[in-house]
Amino acid sequence: MFIGGTVASMSVFSATPVAGRRVLITGAARGIGAALARQLHAGGAKVALLGLEADLLAEVAHECGDAPWRYCDVADSAQAERVVNTLVSELGGLDAVVANAGVARQLALLGGDPAVMEETLAVNVLGVYYTLRAAGPHICHPTGYALIVSSLAAAVNLPLAGAYSASKAGAEALGNTLRNEIRHTGAKVGIAYFAELDTDMTTRGFGTAAARAILGRSTVSGVAPLGPAIDALERAIRRRRRQVVSPWWVAVALPFRPIAQCIIDIALRRGVAHALDIARTEDAPFTTEQPARPRRMERPN
Repeated sequence: MFIGGTVASMSVFSATPVAGRRVLITGAARGIGAALARQLHAGGAKVALLGLEADLLAEVAHECGDAPWRYCDVADSAQAERVVNTLVSELGGLDAVVANAGVARQLALLGGDPAVMEETLAVNVLGVYYTLRAAGPHICHPTGYALIVSSLAAAVNLPLAGAYSASKAGAEALGNTLRNEIRHTGAKVGIAYFAELDTDMTTRGFGTAAARAILGRSTVSGVAPLGPAIDALERAIRRRRRQVVSPWWVAVALPFRPIAQCIIDIALRRGVAHALDIARTEDAPFTTEQPARPRRMERPN
């Protein structure tokens, strides 16, 4: 049955780029996840969606041929396990999982709120782990694929983005580890590295008074269009690629991380001290509102 299913899937895959592939996407209500779901559906893939914003998820699912979807906090291991297994059952199996759900919020490492670090790690590291743990057994076959959305921030670290950078480096490490652990099954693992894309996360993340104190009204590298990134993700799913980048120059920056970091260190010296003072008191929200969760650390009195 497994062999027959695999052969059938491979014959379908050869017909059109992604037609027939069953793909589960986390963080699918907006931004990268929603755009990818729409494009995969247009190419004939069968998608299943999960995320936190139920109304938006329902809209995206409707646009994707009434695709199955569920509310899910990926930082809740039991919830992620239950929802992923339910959606995989509704899809009739799984060929690819895209661990895209992520959150960002500025944080001054000294004097900032530790809860920001905890929440960021909960979603961007534990959420990726719980997603892979639940979906992994379903993609461990010769055409299976896991794609983890990391960030250029995993390699080049900006002031006020310590929590986000640490979490994306953690997600990158999970992907590299998983690749080795499931290679014997024939499944493959890819990691996506994006700079600042035209998404709500970029707008909200850089739209704070503290960020403006360092960068003015711009971002570090300028906002890149979302379309090429979605095209790159689709190609990665089609070819089960090891690495995905957007814009193109990210591929050049990654092998030269120390040099890129030195350039950032020099370029962003001005305004950092003032920005830190602002960040310690500025009520900047997470880029996606998060559900209430138990605190993972006890605070000293």
